[in-house]
Amino acid sequence: MSIKVFIPTPLRPYTDKRDTVEVDGRTVGEVLQNLTSKYGQVRQHLYAENGSLRSYVNIYVNDEDIRYLAKDRTPVKETDTVSIVPSIAGGVEVDTENVESDVRLSNEEILRYSRHLIIPEVGLKGQKKLKAAKVLMIGAGGLGSPLGLYLTAAGVGKIGIVDFDVVDVTNLQRQVLHSTEDVGRSKLDSARETLQSINPNVVIETYEVRLSSENALELFSDYDVIVDGTDNFPTRYLVNDACVLLGKPNVYGSILRFDGQVSVFDARRGPCYRCLYPAPPPPGLVPSCAEGGVLGVLPGIIGTLQALETIKLILGEGEPLIGRLVLFNALKFKFRELKLRKNPECPICGDEPTIHELIDYEEFCGIKRVTEEIIDEKTEITVEQLKARLDRGDDIFVLDVREPHEYEIVNLGALLIPLSELPKRFHELDSSKEIIVHCKSGRRSARAAEFLRKNGFKRVKNLVGGIDAWAERIEPGLPRY
Repeated sequence: MSIKVFIPTPLRPYTDKRDTVEVDGRTVGEVLQNLTSKYGQVRQHLYAENGSLRSYVNIYVNDEDIRYLAKDRTPVKETDTVSIVPSIAGGVEVDTENVESDVRLSNEEILRYSRHLIIPEVGLKGQKKLKAAKVLMIGAGGLGSPLGLYLTAAGVGKIGIVDFDVVDVTNLQRQVLHSTEDVGRSKLDSARETLQSINPNVVIETYEVRLSSENALELFSDYDVIVDGTDNFPTRYLVNDACVLLGKPNVYGSILRFDGQVSVFDARRGPCYRCLYPAPPPPGLVPSCAEGGVLGVLPGIIGTLQALETIKLILGEGEPLIGRLVLFNALKFKFRELKLRKNPECPICGDEPTIHELIDYEEFCGIKRVTEEIIDEKTEITVEQLKARLDRGDDIFVLDVREPHEYEIVNLGALLIPLSELPKRFHELDSSKEIIVHCKSGRRSARAAEFLRKNGFKRVKNLVGGIDAWAERIEPGLPRY
């Protein structure tokens, strides 16, 4: 009996780039076993060494999580679909009733929001709720751009933005809050200027800080809704935990290449992010947008959906995405909805929580804090050291583990074996030579170097910073991406 399995973006390099495959099986366990037999490299991403499913991977039959069915013994029939949903780098009780009598709309505001006012579900009362509401955006980037634009245009009274980055030219393909003239400028300054030009009636509060366990609770406390526009796992878990501890709804969105996810996590009435993903994937396993890319219009779609959910929460209208996860595939233009359930064993919102305060989230996600470039000379090499050795004519072999389309953009003339193909092709390499492995930034090549060492290669080093560091510090004339 053939069952259709939906393959997420991070695993498609290991299924010949297919987004769906069909394998036989009468239970979920049989389907997954046959899938990993057919595509061997998928196994290490789905299963831990003890044979159990990894905690950052969820399996759904149709729209139900198998953790709440019969787990891997869940039966499947030919009309069912199995979805692999890995993690990819609420209503809300906004207290507007008590302040509604104090909120006034000027004649200019009545005219500005007239298309809202004539909708019965919004009306004058709803527009006053929007004006009384306070929303905190985490990030002024790809997701934060459409989110900020539409919340401001809608008349949300106070919008806070947390960001500490500057505008880079690579942002402009998708971060529509910023323009070419803003390159090198603080994202917060650029965002504030753009949003105030759209609606001067909205208060824009900016926080040019790195969100941390030390400041999150204080920053979140004054806001009604928190909207997560982050692109890394430590901040995502931090946002979740702070929202749970404070009883705030968390409007979640994530994007990668052509895929997006949206949900609303409100532990008071449904699951939180940890219920869905109890633990993060290992560092480097899931590519960031900088490593994996993102279609420029995708954050516009997902960020706008986050704005929609935020406005619904404030108005108290419709059915918010509490207990539901929406997946969007841009290439096929398909939306799929999966049910989420509260995990009674969740360490922060379960029946007997063990987390009562914010923790070290970089340590939790297995990420080392780096304040300066300190390398392990046994396993790493800097671009300056590689350049010096190449100039001396040392007998070293350089291996590029990026994808072919990246190699076309810029390369060092090295042999190209993409990371996903390395387990099948490492025999092409000479284990007697010293091998320097590089990718774009050093993350994928670190995994490749570790793989080679485990397979008998004794002299392997990872190029810290990858070809991006080489283009920045050795050959500035090379293109960067």
